[in-house]
Amino acid sequence: MNETAENMLDSTRQENVTRILDAAERLFRHYGYGKTTVADVARDLGMSPANIYRFFASKVEIHQAICGRMLAASYKQAYDICHLPISASERLRRFVYGQYQMTLDTMLDEQKVHEMVVVAIERDWHVIERHIDAIHELIAGVIREGIAAGEFAEQDANVASRCFGAATVTLCHPQMVAQCLAKTNRATVDELIEYSIKALK
Repeated sequence: MNETAENMLDSTRQENVTRILDAAERLFRHYGYGKTTVADVARDLGMSPANIYRFFASKVEIHQAICGRMLAASYKQAYDICHLPISASERLRRFVYGQYQMTLDTMLDEQKVHEMVVVAIERDWHVIERHIDAIHELIAGVIREGIAAGEFAEQDANVASRCFGAATVTLCHPQMVAQCLAKTNRATVDELIEYSIKALK
């Protein structure tokens, strides 16, 4: 098989994968992860379940791929903010606000999406751990630049990044965000962000 034919096969496969993920995400959002089956996804696409299994071994694998797409969008937003030509403090501030808003909009706006994310977190998938590691690297880079500019105190940027993440996790973790929204005795978004940034100085 020549290279052109291989590229066409890869392109067709990717189109099918995208169609399956789009349909599955739409059904997960509408009916909920628990109530949606592979047969439902196949019916929505006008194909047989066997066709779905050519691309994904199970509903869990489809779910994992959808979460991977959501995390990729989250990382891109974080990457773009962390590379803005502004102060390190302002980048960290915008990063946390951005992650918080994305959590509200994408994961909590519809209860069915929240269910899908909670299931993924409870399964402790490696894709989530890799995402957290990648975010920590981005934040460590911002902190290093802040230290070099005299904005932050001398410290281990990797440790500081992990601590900063732990201090602001209630603004980024879907279950924690959902719980805190219903409480009145919690630090506000602004208070938590400013406190975390001051700890670096």
